[in-house]
Amino acid sequence: MTRINFTLSEDTLHHLISGDDKGISLLLREVLNQVLEHQRTEQIDAAHYERTETRRGLRNGYKPRKLITRVGTLTLRIPQIRDGVFSTELFRRYQRSEQALVLALMEMVVNGVSTRKVARITEELCGTEFSASTVSNLCKQLDPIVEGWKNRSLAGQAFPFVLVDALVIKIRDNGRVRPHSTMLAIGINSEGHREILGFQIGDSESESSWTGFFNSLKDRGLSGVDLVVSDDHRGLVNAVQTCFQGAAWQRCQTHFTKNILDKCPKSLQAELKARLRTVFEASNTETARKLAKSIHEEYADKAARAVEILDQGLEDAIAVLALPEYYRRKLRTTNSVERLNEEIRRRERVIRIFPNPESAVRLLGAMLMEHHEEWSEGRRYFDMSEYWSWKKEQELAGKVDCRISA
Repeated sequence: MTRINFTLSEDTLHHLISGDDKGISLLLREVLNQVLEHQRTEQIDAAHYERTETRRGLRNGYKPRKLITRVGTLTLRIPQIRDGVFSTELFRRYQRSEQALVLALMEMVVNGVSTRKVARITEELCGTEFSASTVSNLCKQLDPIVEGWKNRSLAGQAFPFVLVDALVIKIRDNGRVRPHSTMLAIGINSEGHREILGFQIGDSESESSWTGFFNSLKDRGLSGVDLVVSDDHRGLVNAVQTCFQGAAWQRCQTHFTKNILDKCPKSLQAELKARLRTVFEASNTETARKLAKSIHEEYADKAARAVEILDQGLEDAIAVLALPEYYRRKLRTTNSVERLNEEIRRRERVIRIFPNPESAVRLLGAMLMEHHEEWSEGRRYFDMSEYWSWKKEQELAGKVDCRISA
C-alpha cells in the first residue's frame, strides 16, 4: 500500500484547533482531494512536471463533484487526464454506506415519522430538498448493488471456520415498531481470507430463523465447514447441529466466562476469572480438563452455581483446543463478529428506528459490503498451511471425514 503524506491548509488547521464543526468537514475534503490527486499521479505514472518514458498521459485540470457525507456535502476536485479517463473507487466505496444512511433518514421524513431536527439535518446532508420520488430513484440505484452482493455465490472454495452472532434492531413495519434480530456470519476461507458470508433480518433468534439463515448460505454454496463459533443461544446451537452435521461447535469463551461469573459471589470473581483463563489457554484438551477439575474441587462449596455452569459447558468451550495452537486465539470467541456489530450500532444509533425493513437491509448491506471489500484486499487473516497439514495427518490417522471432534 502506497504511503501518502497529507498537508493541511492554514484555514483547516485554524478550524480544527478552535474545535468547531467546520474543521472536520474541511479536513475530510482536503484529505479526499489529496487522495484523488495521488491516484491521478499513479494512473499517469508521473509526478508534476516529470517527463518519463512510462508516462501515460497529461494532467488536464479538475472538475467539481459533490460527495454526500454525515459532516455535510463536500465539493471535491476530481482530477482530469488529457486524452484519457481518470478512474477512482472513492465515490463508489465511500458513498454506498453514506447514501444508505441518508436514504434511511429521508424515508423517515417522507413517511412522516421523524422530528423537525431529522428533516433539517437530512436536507443539509443532501444539499437540497427531496421528495418521495427522489428517495425512490436513489433506492433503485443502490438496492440492486446490495442485493447482488448479499446473494452472491459462495461456491468454489471451502470455509473451514464460520463465526456467527446476532444483534437486535428496531424496524417500523405496518405502522408498528418491532424488534428484529439481525443474524450475521463471517467465514475464513481455504486461503485464509475473511469474508462476510451474509446477513439476514428475522423476527427473532429462534431455531427456525437460524436454520433458514444457514440453509440460505448453503444454497449459495457454503461448504467445508469444520468449526462454528457462537454464543450459547439454544436455538442457534440446535440450528448449527442440524445444518452443519459433523462440524464442531465452539462456545464463545468471552460469553461463557460472563455466564459463569454472573453466578459467582463478587468477592471471588477476580480470582475465578484468572483461573478460567488458564483453562482456556491450556496446551491441550486433557490439561484443560484437569485445570477445570481443580476449579471444581476448590469452588464447589464457595460458588456452586458457577461451578455447575462450568461443568456443563466446558467441552463446548474448549473445542478449539483440537486445532493447532496458531488458530485458537482468534477462534475461541465471537469478538471479530461483535466488532462488526459495533460498527452497525454506530450507524443504527443515528436512525434509532428504521422506517421500513428495506432501509435496514440497505444500510446494513452497504456497510458490510465495504468491510468485505477491505478484508478481501488486505492481508490474510490466517496462514492456512498448518491447518491443511494437520487435517492431512487426521486423515492418515483414520478420521476419514477429518472433521474436528468436539
